[in-house]
Amino acid sequence: MNDHERAAKELLETATTIASVGLSSNPDKESYGIVFYLKAQGYKIIPVNPTADEIMGEKAYPSLSDIPDKVDIVQVFRKPEDVPPIVDEAIKIGAKAVWMQEGIVHEEAGRTASDAGLFVVMDICMRAAHQWFGIGPKPIKL
Repeated sequence: MNDHERAAKELLETATTIASVGLSSNPDKESYGIVFYLKAQGYKIIPVNPTADEIMGEKAYPSLSDIPDKVDIVQVFRKPEDVPPIVDEAIKIGAKAVWMQEGIVHEEAGRTASDAGLFVVMDICMRAAHQWFGIGPKPIKL
C-alpha cells in the first residue's frame, strides 16, 4: 500500500460525516446505492442537492455552504466541469477531504484543494475503496 492509499484508508477510518454533492434521490441511480452503503457503515450522510428536501431520511441542503454541521469528506457525484466551485466551497467550509467518485477527474481543482490542505481522491468509488481497505462491510439492514 502506498502513502496515498494509507492516507485514504485512515481518512475512511476516522471520518464521521460525508457531504454527498449531487446525490440522487432516485434509488436506481449509482450514487444512491453508494451512499446507502456508506450510511449503513455508520457514516453521517448529508445530501447536497438543490432539487431535494430529503434523501434517505436525511435533510438535503442546496449547497455545501448551507450545511450547519462540520464536514469531514466532500464526496462528489457531479461532472468534472462542475468540480471547481465544489472544491472552493469545500475549502470555505473547512472540509478535510474532497473525494471525486469513479469517472470524475479535475486535476486543477484537485491541486487547488491539495494546496489548501485538503486530502484529494479522484476517480475512485468510495464504497469500493471502503471494501478494498477491509473497513467494511457491516451487515446492511433494509
